[in-house]
Parts: sequence; structure tokens; C-alpha cells
Amino acid sequence: MYSDTNVRRWIDFAEIDNVRDLGGLPVIGGGTTRFGVVYRASTPQHLTAEDLSALLGPLGLRTLLDLRNPDEVEREGYGLLATAAVAVVNLPVRKATRSTLTPAELVPDGRQYDLVGLYRELLSGSAESVVTAARIIADSARHSVVFHCAAGKDRTGLVAAVLLDAVGVPVEVIAEDYALTGQRLSRIRARLDDLPSYHGLPPVNTGILAADPEVIRQFLAGLRETHGGSAAWLRSHGLDAAELTQLRQVLVEV
Repeated sequence: MYSDTNVRRWIDFAEIDNVRDLGGLPVIGGGTTRFGVVYRASTPQHLTAEDLSALLGPLGLRTLLDLRNPDEVEREGYGLLATAAVAVVNLPVRKATRSTLTPAELVPDGRQYDLVGLYRELLSGSAESVVTAARIIADSARHSVVFHCAAGKDRTGLVAAVLLDAVGVPVEVIAEDYALTGQRLSRIRARLDDLPSYHGLPPVNTGILAADPEVIRQFLAGLRETHGGSAAWLRSHGLDAAELTQLRQVLVEV
């Protein structure tokens, strides 16, 4: 549906996968999301010097939001970003029932996996992280912002869905954005499977490595039923009205 825009949204790097701009998406009532403000990605720790130059130059990266758990960060690090002039903020997105997850729990290998249920548990356990991410993105002095997890699909997809829903992007468009990760899953899997935190991933398009748009449709439908949508969820978990307005202003151009 938005194939031309989606082609423009992809940003290719030598050693970072699944990077795309959240700009160019239609908004209910008019306008589109802005290009050049916020990007979603997989883990950037393997980036080359040329990748870093592109992030700091054309993309204007100022703030990196890392949605990984602290134990993942400790094991995997940031590569060249560790010494770059970038503000790195760790905002773990994780279940409420555990402060940390083992590698096996992070990458369940069953071919059948309830991703909708997982995302609901992650959101329930990570309200502070998600609200803080929205608050940072609403601050234009922090732009541009890149947020990432490991594959850039689940924790990253959850945060992207909440942000886009909160500013009025239609659910079908959000689901389509989520599904775009499927185009890069083979490369993502090959890279992650070599890392100690993620060894033993299932085949692409199965279990935790599926990117079915129906998952996001159901996740957002549940959020509407329980809270009235993502904007109301953010408000009920600490984002004030002025911050929500600012988020919409920075993410949407009419």
C-alpha cells in the first residue's frame, strides 16, 4: 500500500540490520510522520567506521535508546558507539515477573509462540521504559533518535507500535511497518545466531522469528479494549498532556 514510501524509509548500513525511518506514514485526520526524527533498528554493535559516520552525519544521531536488558548490554556492548558523541539510554523492555531473562528465555525456539501475549507482558512490565522513550522522543533537542533491541522486531516493534498509534497512524499501517522486518530476517538471524545472548534461534518465519502483521493488529486491539489506545495508555502511565501534544508535534507534519 505504501510501497514507494517504504522503499525510501529503509536505510542500509554495512553492519547494522533492519534500520528504517519512522517518517512518511499517514496520520488519521491528515499529515504524515516526519522523516529524520526517529529511527528503529536492530542491535548496532557491529557497526563499521563508515556506519558510524553515516549515523552521526546524514542521520544526525544524538540519542540511542537501547531496549535490551542490562545483562544483554553487558555481554554484547555497543561497539564503536561506546566512545561516540551520542547519549546512550538503556530502557529495558522486559516482563514484570523477572528482572532479567536468560538467553534461552530471550529467544524461545518453539515454532509456535504467542507473540501477542508476549508483547502484552512486555508492555505491562516496561511502562517506565516506554513512557521515558516517548518523553525523550518528544524532546527535539534529543533528535535524531535511534531505538533498538536485538533483532529490532519485538521490543522495538512494541515501542514503535505504541508511538505510532499514539500520534494517530492507522493500525493497518503500523502492522505493515512491523511486517517489513520480515524482509531482513534471514540476515538478522545469521548475525544474532553468532552472539552468545541469542544462539539457538528458530528458523526464519517461525516462533519468535515471525513478523506477522496480525500480531500487531491484535496487540493494539487489546490496548484499545483495556485502555482506549496507546495515547490513553501513555497518559495513564505518566506522560502528561503537554508531553503527548509535543510528541505529536515532533512526529507529525501536516
